[in-house]
Amino acid sequence: MTRDLRHDLYRDLRHDLYAALAATLLVVTAVLVGSAIQHRDGSLRVGWPPLLAVWDPHVGPGTPAALAVAAAVVAYGPALAVRLPWRALLLTTWAAGLAWTWSLALVDGWQRGVAARLTTRNEYLQVIDRFHDIPATLADFTHHILLETPGNWPAHVAGHPPAATVTFVLLDRVGLGGGGWAGTWCITVGTTAAVAVLVAVRTLADESLARRAAPFLVLGPAAVWVGTSADGYFTAVAAWAVAFLALAVTGHRPAWTGLASGLLFGLTVYLSYGLTLFVVIAGAVLLLGRHRVRPLPFVLAGFLVVPVAFTAAGFDWWEAYRLLVRRYYQGAGGVRPYGYWVWANLACTVLIVGPATVAGLRRTATTPRAGRRLGRPEVRLALLVLAALLALLAADLSGMSKAETERIWLPFAMWLLPACAWLRGARGWLAAQGVLALLINHLLMTWW
Repeated sequence: MTRDLRHDLYRDLRHDLYAALAATLLVVTAVLVGSAIQHRDGSLRVGWPPLLAVWDPHVGPGTPAALAVAAAVVAYGPALAVRLPWRALLLTTWAAGLAWTWSLALVDGWQRGVAARLTTRNEYLQVIDRFHDIPATLADFTHHILLETPGNWPAHVAGHPPAATVTFVLLDRVGLGGGGWAGTWCITVGTTAAVAVLVAVRTLADESLARRAAPFLVLGPAAVWVGTSADGYFTAVAAWAVAFLALAVTGHRPAWTGLASGLLFGLTVYLSYGLTLFVVIAGAVLLLGRHRVRPLPFVLAGFLVVPVAFTAAGFDWWEAYRLLVRRYYQGAGGVRPYGYWVWANLACTVLIVGPATVAGLRRTATTPRAGRRLGRPEVRLALLVLAALLALLAADLSGMSKAETERIWLPFAMWLLPACAWLRGARGWLAAQGVLALLINHLLMTWW
């Protein structure tokens, strides 16, 4: 290694560490300022600003497994990511993600960490009995969004289009009712998001970048909230919509991959209103595709399926969103100060994606300037990651996500993690990711 090359590597590492340090300072500032505001007037409506959590140091049955999984991914993840055949890498990534997410969830125990998560007063399983007649309930859905209406929906049900609730209703109908099965569904489906991101990165950029990103997609702090929240499920649906679109616009069976992408994008916007911002990421995928026109009719046909079905059943998406905005400002959204959350939300994002991703984003920002040719894999990956960052910033500025973004922004955060593909010293950065997740899960009790 030449002296100039060593100098460049040390300089890049130093800048990466500066970025991680700046992100750490942002989190510390959000904690200190948030704690002062919350102590003064309680307007933040969270227990441990900026996270919706309470200070509760603890260990649990998942602790030994979490430590073992973290150690194994740090020790063997980078080497396996390079050596495994591609399909084996995808399966291994999913299996490792399942092990990591389950072990973190079980730090809080089965009941508190999994089974009870989706049964609390604000959650979807509270209203399963009100969906005996699904079409009739959908037609009446908007009449129960506002707080002053009789039988108003719990916060999460009112705050989302009804596809989220209908998912859990259908699970109940097939015999998978209760919080345990709902949590298992969210973790099992949610952890496939990492596989979808790898497929998209390989398709739009190249395989070597996807392989380098794979261990970071496993050992991200985001797993704390994937297990167990419905937003983990939303994350996977949105991720696969993007992955199938990437396949379609690069000529991989554009008919069926286009249909699958459209169907999942349609489902995405009926799972969460805020995920309409995935149009920004979809736009980046279209820009990077070689065959942009041919799959579009199939994408559009697939996209219409879910909206047409829900509209035919009587649910008005636009009216529901209009009422949701009113409901949002009737509750915590009308109390939480925008001036704090507009930057503290970004501190929450740091805690989801970890210091390695922050360092990777620093490199992402310089990549398009270093090589302007769109054909370069590094530039293509940078554009995909920057599109996700732009969508996240738009969500932030909207003011419709003040607090709880460590959970709500999981779908966007998943597309920031591939920025770690540029990092040198993967094991050190992976260890930092794992340590952060372990600290969050063992020092705080996260709730939503």
